[in-house]
Amino acid sequence: MRISVSSDMDEPVARLLVEELRGRGHEVRAYGALSPGADPRWAACSEQAAREVAEGRADQAVVCCWTGTGASIAANKVQGVRAALCADAYTADGARRWNDANVLALSLRLTSGPLLREILDAWFAGGPGEAAEDRDNLAYVERLDEDRRAAR
Repeated sequence: MRISVSSDMDEPVARLLVEELRGRGHEVRAYGALSPGADPRWAACSEQAAREVAEGRADQAVVCCWTGTGASIAANKVQGVRAALCADAYTADGARRWNDANVLALSLRLTSGPLLREILDAWFAGGPGEAAEDRDNLAYVERLDEDRRAAR
């Protein structure tokens, strides 16, 4: 799987994230502080990673900042992206199942190595749910994206 990763800070958990993804056999493209010379601002690097997903150059992305909130906000501004800030495995599983999230947002402050692995396990084990209510909600979100595009 092709995964874009961004972080506004070169923190140990961000480096571990890249290492863990590569160790799981994923092709990783790094942005922000993880790529020398790149723009490390959380808004800019999160947008770059999310845009890779929206344009089909990456299957998924993981965006990181100190709290994870800014990275998730910036990623969600990219049309077609459904970024979910996940602080535990249960939330990551639900984000994939109920929301078909395609971008995982993480807090550099709160995510330890063991927790990171649990979140990634749940994220990659999950996929979109089959329940009619889930599909209906996703269709609704897609219409919101279309409305935003039409308003431009």
